[in-house]
Amino acid sequence: MAFEYEVLKTCAQTGARIGRLHLPHGVVETPVFMPVGTAATVKAMSVDELKEMHAQIILSNTYHLYLRPGHELVKKAGGLHQFMNWDRPILTDSGGFQVFSLASLRKVEEGGVMFRSHLDGSKHFFSPEKVMEIENALGADIMMCFDECSPYPCEYERVRAAMDRTARWAARCKQAHQRPEDQALFGIIQGGLFKDLRRISCEQISELDFPGTAIGGLSVGEPKELMYEVLDDLMPHTPKDKPRYLMGVGSPDCLVEGVLRGVDMFDCVLPTRIARNGTVLTWSGRLVIRNATYAEDFMPLDPDCDCPVCRNYSRAYIRHLFKAGEILGARLASYHNLYHLIDLMERIRQAIWEDRLADFAKEYFAKAGRF
Repeated sequence: MAFEYEVLKTCAQTGARIGRLHLPHGVVETPVFMPVGTAATVKAMSVDELKEMHAQIILSNTYHLYLRPGHELVKKAGGLHQFMNWDRPILTDSGGFQVFSLASLRKVEEGGVMFRSHLDGSKHFFSPEKVMEIENALGADIMMCFDECSPYPCEYERVRAAMDRTARWAARCKQAHQRPEDQALFGIIQGGLFKDLRRISCEQISELDFPGTAIGGLSVGEPKELMYEVLDDLMPHTPKDKPRYLMGVGSPDCLVEGVLRGVDMFDCVLPTRIARNGTVLTWSGRLVIRNATYAEDFMPLDPDCDCPVCRNYSRAYIRHLFKAGEILGARLASYHNLYHLIDLMERIRQAIWEDRLADFAKEYFAKAGRF
């Protein structure tokens, strides 16, 4: 199998670790933040720009690519890498998050999920076997099992039922997976905010012996403190020799807190979504560039950032672009935010190498605060 994970260093202060993922399309240093390219594009960014900012791996979405342009078309193009001209690793989600986010447009049963397309209302049935067919056609380096993500809040018995179904679907996904030699399939731990269910789910998924472990169903509306409590209890029970992926988490404070607890991989639409609304991430906290206070501010977005946006454009100019409705404003803010999170992960890895991650986290929060 063209997949290997090795732990290179464990921080003496915190137990956080640096790892290396060997994948068919390259090596990924962890902890890593993965920009989200839902529809085979990271919004407003070219692949050259992603490489320029040192993006190691990106994420795309099975559900959305199935609806358009269709997995068969992507397969004809030579797979997702060829289709979007990205020669570095890709991870594909399974559509499990859409079971949560499109709750009004779907019906869950044991066999799978019937979706009504958010595009045209047409009906589509996603079974674990169908999801594996789609993800195998897309050809990502890492693919996710189909799962049922519970909402927040949610009663215990409903969460338990979704967790057990997730385990049964994971077994079906593993059996239906047609390309284990060049596509790593990760299982997903569910269980909501119930610590006992999280441990049970961890046992269920670990027994299936996937090459990687994902943690789903967090960052779905619950207070961050509750998410951290779940992680504190769960992480010691996850396999230590496999990468740990916290799905859908990407605010800077959550990245730091996640790594402190042993998480290796993260993804989120947050940096590009807030950028399009005029919010940028800085080493001194977030900044809303649309605000009038920046109308005559000729400083860079972040004086402590060395990205091309901060080297070449002022706050006043970028604010002008947003006020004028110019596309370049969203592009520049998106580039900067993605660069910031990738730079944050690089600094985190360096702190782990130097056994000072706890000190780094303390200094970071003192200056940047909480998102």
